[in-house]
Amino acid sequence: MILEQIASPADVKKLNRGELELLCGELRQFLVERVSRTGGHLASNLGAVELTVAIHRLYDTSRDRLVFDVGHQCYVHKALTGRQELFATLRQFGGLSGFPKPAESVHDAFIAGHASNSVSVALGMARARTLLGEDRNIIALIGDGALTGGLAYEGLSDAGASGEPLVVVLNDNGMSIDPNVGGVAEHLSRLRVRPGYYQFKKGYRAVLDRLPGGRRLYRFNHQVKSGVKRIIYPCSLFEDMGFTYLGPVDGHKIEQLCTTLSWAKELGRPVLLHVRTRKGRGYPDAEARPEKCHGVPPFDPAVGIVEKQSIDFSYVLGHELVELAGEDKRVCAVTAAMADGAGLQEFSAAWPKRFFDVGIAEGHAVSMSAGMAKQGMIPVFAVYSSFLQRGFDMLIHDIALQHLHVVLAVDRAGLVGADGPTHHGTQDVGYLTQIPGMTVLCPAGFDELRTMLRTAAAMDGPVAVRYPRGGEGRAFPPWDGTPAAELRQGTDVTLVSYGILINELLDAADLLAERGISAEVVKLHRIAPLEPEAVLASVGKTGRLLVLEDCYETGSIGQQLAAALARRGIAPRTLILKNLQGSFAPQGTVQELRRVLGLDAGAVADAVVQAVKGGGS
Repeated sequence: MILEQIASPADVKKLNRGELELLCGELRQFLVERVSRTGGHLASNLGAVELTVAIHRLYDTSRDRLVFDVGHQCYVHKALTGRQELFATLRQFGGLSGFPKPAESVHDAFIAGHASNSVSVALGMARARTLLGEDRNIIALIGDGALTGGLAYEGLSDAGASGEPLVVVLNDNGMSIDPNVGGVAEHLSRLRVRPGYYQFKKGYRAVLDRLPGGRRLYRFNHQVKSGVKRIIYPCSLFEDMGFTYLGPVDGHKIEQLCTTLSWAKELGRPVLLHVRTRKGRGYPDAEARPEKCHGVPPFDPAVGIVEKQSIDFSYVLGHELVELAGEDKRVCAVTAAMADGAGLQEFSAAWPKRFFDVGIAEGHAVSMSAGMAKQGMIPVFAVYSSFLQRGFDMLIHDIALQHLHVVLAVDRAGLVGADGPTHHGTQDVGYLTQIPGMTVLCPAGFDELRTMLRTAAAMDGPVAVRYPRGGEGRAFPPWDGTPAAELRQGTDVTLVSYGILINELLDAADLLAERGISAEVVKLHRIAPLEPEAVLASVGKTGRLLVLEDCYETGSIGQQLAAALARRGIAPRTLILKNLQGSFAPQGTVQELRRVLGLDAGAVADAVVQAVKGGGS
């Protein structure tokens, strides 16, 4: 097999045309086999095989900078850069990351887990290269879905005007870019991509500049040409920004890709190469259902991806929202290209006129929701915690300052697992609870989620309901509206948490009881505005406090409770804050990460035993 002989991109450069095509076929087989064992992003990588091979044919990514946009399409890149053997550990604790990771390889230029930033990053690298006098090429590989994010256009606007030599490769799988218009456009594309064409343009203008009236003639010809081009040629947006547009190019014809990439490399200016690909190519199930084969669990390649109907927090949120919309015509659902993951498919079918998918544009979603709320609607923005970070400014400026009634359904709160640090929802506690007027509710079970969502929809001002990925663990009764609840009485220590982590504290209390320690467990239903009375009363009785959270210590609820204790003059004999402290959590299963990071029941019990029996009494 050819793939077994590829130890680095240098080996790709040695292959002939026939061997390149064989390599692409082997890579697809490799992807299906490996991802079927570990799970991961399948369809996006199958569609980018030839494109990635062509890039490694023309560029040296150990020196040149290849910046991915949403790095889930980087698996082929990793396989070609010496990491084939690591695919058995893909997305597992301590294993191969599912996204570009510079600490993992010199070939990974930049971390890429979120969308729309590649052109901005690439332009920064290009400008640094120029200022430092370096000799290296800069490539940004952006998918058409990422072009729904506003940051992509900020980067394109600046990059096109900069004149910096860089290549933006648009991987278009048919979702966002208008199709090519007939054979004339293809002919113009083939003609215009040749480097000699630009030398001709330069000489043509120089000749006219020396003739009487030549400049006026050039401007007239340019206006006529531009007008005709806008009618028959679908690239005026990028060219108006200052890019040289190449394409569209068939993203599955390796020779054509290599030729066009070579031209783009030689032009020495901002170039946008439009490549058309088919998501999921080469695996029938992924081609037929690319949206279902985006991120997949382990599967049998002979059978295909089997959808398992499971009830999780996202599904419960979506189903309850459908019911709410039937009761109140003001209720709307908003998503940023995550209708499936956020559980809104049912809503989109039941209430299509009140369902809004804005693309990968979280900041826009927040501001649009603010506008809807200002005019009397009740928008519910269902968004992953790690993606909501990109709407932080809008949360403050557009929602909080006017105390507008927007409901944030914050999905994937806390540790999420295999996608790792770019996707863990570990920031929202710190930034949501600091916003004046923000209410933050934390369900630990499905019935709590239902009642908290209904309460949030009926409240005034901004409300966030944060919930984890997956199932509920223990079932909890519907929320009674109280800020906190004492779930278990004890005399030796007070254990406090919120959301799904309360299950770890209940298990820890059982472990402590076996060791002769009586633990009181307090569950916070609401963490903003924080009402600490139940916790303070319990600590006044037990004299010890442990707060468990899967967020960072700065701005944590534990710190806020410690401040409240100090203000009341209560000095516990022991104060233990169990959280992520100041470190990004790695990838791995949620239970693995809790154990490694000291956030599971066993670690809680051990910390309490050490405090009570080891001198903290």
